[in-house]
Amino acid sequence: MPSRPLLLGVNIDHAATLRQARYRGAHLSPHAEPDVVAFTREALAGGADGITLHLREDRRHIQDDDVHAIAAIPGLRLNLEMACTPTMTDFAVRLRPAAVCLVPESREEVTTEGGLDVAGQLARVRETTQALKAAGIEVSLFIGPDAPQIDAAVAVGAPVVELHTGAFANAWKSPAADAELARLRAGCGHAHQLGLIVNAGHGINYDNIRAILTLPHLHELNIGHSIVARALFKGVRGAVAEMKARLTNPA
Repeated sequence: MPSRPLLLGVNIDHAATLRQARYRGAHLSPHAEPDVVAFTREALAGGADGITLHLREDRRHIQDDDVHAIAAIPGLRLNLEMACTPTMTDFAVRLRPAAVCLVPESREEVTTEGGLDVAGQLARVRETTQALKAAGIEVSLFIGPDAPQIDAAVAVGAPVVELHTGAFANAWKSPAADAELARLRAGCGHAHQLGLIVNAGHGINYDNIRAILTLPHLHELNIGHSIVARALFKGVRGAVAEMKARLTNPA
């Protein structure tokens, strides 16, 4: 268990996914729901320490208007997930969110299913990282919990990594779960040893968080789908408050 409470970043992408299912092309309609800004305010009221959203290049869920409206909420810490491209870098530099997390994108995937290959594109990721840092933005890299990728994060100058917990989440309650948790534990230790801030996210839910909380050196968890799903039954504020409580009492 961590010695201090973890921060909870609430990813609101899937609230926008629900809206876009009916209002694609009409997200500014007064009838469009759910209202992602209202969802954000409820998440903050439930105890979210920050809001994470992914402005994908195909704009399949979050829209530019959403990002600007949410960024304007006083006191909000915004973590913008984005592809490592010049267009998105220019967008982020103009917006200046508190943090940017560089993630891979594939138009065929339903959601981000793997970590960014930093080691395989050092020059590209370094250029983006340095441009964002020059604008005063904290940069994190969404990567697998493997030493070569963690080493590459240091090489490009990123101060934060977010370890991809998807393989563990998919293996949860199967014989493979222990091995995936061990990979994450080793990744946390290696990143911490190199002086990186260690976050984690993808597929974390109200059940498997018990195992996630056994990992060392974690600073923040980013959780989205499970909270949005629980909100259907408990409301946004209640769903976030429950997850926030699990960070200190996972039983």
